[in-house]
Amino acid sequence: MKFFIDTANLEDIKEAQAMGVLDGVTTNPSLMAKEGIAGKENILQHYLNICNIVDGDVSAEVISTDYEGMIREGEELAALHKQIVVKLPMIEAGVKACKYFSSKGIRTNVTLVFSAGQALLAAKAGATYVSPFLGRLDDISTDGMHLIAEIREIYDNYNYETQILSASIRHTMHVVNCAKIGSDVMTGPLSAIKGLLKHPLTDIGLKQFVEDAKKMNL
Repeated sequence: MKFFIDTANLEDIKEAQAMGVLDGVTTNPSLMAKEGIAGKENILQHYLNICNIVDGDVSAEVISTDYEGMIREGEELAALHKQIVVKLPMIEAGVKACKYFSSKGIRTNVTLVFSAGQALLAAKAGATYVSPFLGRLDDISTDGMHLIAEIREIYDNYNYETQILSASIRHTMHVVNCAKIGSDVMTGPLSAIKGLLKHPLTDIGLKQFVEDAKKMNL
């Protein structure tokens, strides 16, 4: 399973990259705003800064909600850097734009997916990635993992090449469960990735090793 980090914070991206496990980055307008990035030129430059840190795909989201606007923005984003993946919303215009971009060889990530039917449409339109938001489903007492399993079954039934990019990851068990179900990618905060490192028995064992090593005058 690929590990993406869901942020626009360059320091978090650098830290994840330094761990040696990072495969890509996802962003959205809310994450950009959180970092105080405003203005078209600054946003485009920020995407370039991210591409210069990581080796993998970087999802850059369009702002327009109409087809023509999505095409205009998406083409500009795709031309910015070879690592850019155009991120489109799961609405009718977004599906149409996805089909257009896939016909042009431009990679896409269809986002804000909350049902298996939406994921099926994205795959039929040729999406490179589909982003089901499992954490937001959990927030309304719906099993987000069940959605990932449904999409996995459908894609396997028909050999769709669209990759399941499990989004809205909140914690470490989301990551582990996505891996067990067969999600192709997960994207979440740095804390969810680093949480995989933690186990009390590791800490206890390391402390004992260090103490014993001191006794040996190492």
